[in-house]
Amino acid sequence: MLPSILVAGLNTAIGLAVLLILQQGPGAYVLLAVLVAFFYLAYRSYAGAMNQHRTLTEIYDLTGAISDTPHDGTLPDVLLGRVRKLLQAEYATLWMPAQGRHPEVLLSARPDDRGLLDVAGSPESLRKQAVESGQTVAGGAKLGDDQTRARLREFGAKDAIVVPLRASSAVIGTLEVAGRLGDNLHFRPGDVRLLEAVAAHAAVAVENNRLVDRLRFDAYHDALTALPNRRRISQALEEAVRVRAPGEVVAVLMFDVDGLRDVNDSLGQSAGDQLLAEVASRLRTLSPPAALVGRVGGDEFVVTLRLPHAEAASRLAAELRQQMQDPMTFGSLTLDVDTAVGISLHPEHGSDPATLLQRADVATHAAKSLAGGVQLFDLALESRSVRRLGLAGDLRRALDNGELEVYFQPKVTLRDRRLVGVECLARWEHPTHGAVQPEDFVAVAEHTGQLSRLTEVVLREGLRRARQWVDAGRPLSVAVNLSPRTLVDPAFPDRVDDLLREYGVSPDRLTLEITEDGVVDGVDRLLPILRRLYDLGVHLSVDDFGTGYSSLSYLRRLPVHEVKVDRSFVQGMATDPGDLAIVRAVVDISRHFGLSVVAEGVESELTLELLEEIGCDIGQGFLFSRPLPYERLEAWLGAQTDAEPTPLGEVRRLRAVG
Repeated sequence: MLPSILVAGLNTAIGLAVLLILQQGPGAYVLLAVLVAFFYLAYRSYAGAMNQHRTLTEIYDLTGAISDTPHDGTLPDVLLGRVRKLLQAEYATLWMPAQGRHPEVLLSARPDDRGLLDVAGSPESLRKQAVESGQTVAGGAKLGDDQTRARLREFGAKDAIVVPLRASSAVIGTLEVAGRLGDNLHFRPGDVRLLEAVAAHAAVAVENNRLVDRLRFDAYHDALTALPNRRRISQALEEAVRVRAPGEVVAVLMFDVDGLRDVNDSLGQSAGDQLLAEVASRLRTLSPPAALVGRVGGDEFVVTLRLPHAEAASRLAAELRQQMQDPMTFGSLTLDVDTAVGISLHPEHGSDPATLLQRADVATHAAKSLAGGVQLFDLALESRSVRRLGLAGDLRRALDNGELEVYFQPKVTLRDRRLVGVECLARWEHPTHGAVQPEDFVAVAEHTGQLSRLTEVVLREGLRRARQWVDAGRPLSVAVNLSPRTLVDPAFPDRVDDLLREYGVSPDRLTLEITEDGVVDGVDRLLPILRRLYDLGVHLSVDDFGTGYSSLSYLRRLPVHEVKVDRSFVQGMATDPGDLAIVRAVVDISRHFGLSVVAEGVESELTLELLEEIGCDIGQGFLFSRPLPYERLEAWLGAQTDAEPTPLGEVRRLRAVG
């Protein structure tokens, strides 16, 4: 009651004072008019100050709310709701064009709608004008020109203000209000300045949100392929292990892209990036919808998902690998995309992401040596991988100290059982581990940059012995195996030429053997090196023929002299009609191209007879002799020349000596 009594008393006092003034005569009217004008101006000034204070308070609250908004996508809700209330507008709209991986954004707040709508209260032409000019566009009864007002009337809007959002010097979108609430109310110039002030704060907030989002995305995704990276894959594996249903397995399929280093060396880094981007695209397209596809290394990709059993994982890996083998085109050059796939499973092979990824990587390295290119992890692979890691330094010391030995396996003509050459095979007797398998130390040499030294050791020993045999009056050819990586070295043919000259060996006494997969995977890239070797007079041989996925038509393009049929077909031809048909076809097509045929893995007399029957030229295998060190080979050669046995008896004797 007290405020009411005070107001009533004050009003009564003012009324009495006015009456007393009016009783004083006409001169008092002037004084009263001055007093009324003073109070009007004072009230108007007070009202303006209060309105300015309210506006500043609301802007302060708005900027505080924007700053406090978490980076979770709720910024448009906070921003547009407060802008609409601040300017008493029917629509408050945020528009941002598509940028990079961010889609176009068009969101509006309206008084009667909960949440935001994908509509706008102003025409698109005003938005485009604001973006192109970088200036505010406003129209209405108190704002803008006739053309702008005409566009608003055509759109059905009373008035609108469109302010560009600026980040540095670039326009990243617009902040708009349209339709001032109230039939007789319109936006004024002060509202334009107010919205521009709000837009300045909003632009910073929006750009910061995008920056945080981009940093968060970059932290969990690969920059080249936009696939999840190792960190994101690890998180996904943790979640998959946690929610795995009983009976299910969490499968990790690791794909290693074959030949990426060769592409980078031959065609440049950009071509390698194109290859990786294409592999990423194919994996993303071909993988099941429930799978997470990521890139965890330079040429390593991972597909992880829950599957019913291990067989399903192996089947999926084989299907994906096969579907990804379509050729890729780089200008006029076409490359085959091939991968090796390693598989690890939870719970069988581990429970934490690091272990599953590490064991999938081990399986991937093992898969590179398999014809099918797919390997499920086994504990034996891990122990072998650890052993290889420890061999790196030992191999370097062995090469420095000449501890590697070269063995020789004879090659015999099947028509007259005559020795025509030997294959040079590196052997390493480790002081601690004993005999090290060639595939183990060759793999170590490839991954530690010692392959060229290893190849030169075998070449030197083979050519040295070839020179000795020529001097002894029994010339023999020597064959040396090459890794595909050696054939991308442009200096290799010159080194071969230098070694031939150093030891005085005719080039046709040297045969270089390259595996079928090594030649076919990138035949166009290897042809220049192969032709240079061919021009030197060196014989070239395609080793392990039949184990890859190539067509026999490749033989027409390759400058080779010889084809070696893989031992898996030779050993099975006596009992498997399919293997016999394959060997027969290889012999026939090789004859058509004028190539000699060597059958490796000859271990039985029946196999020998079949090979002779179908017209194979040369045999190599345990039936004749195992690989022998030089001293035992000399004894073998001496025993061969002691007598002139029958062909069958000679074969039996050769086998006994071996």
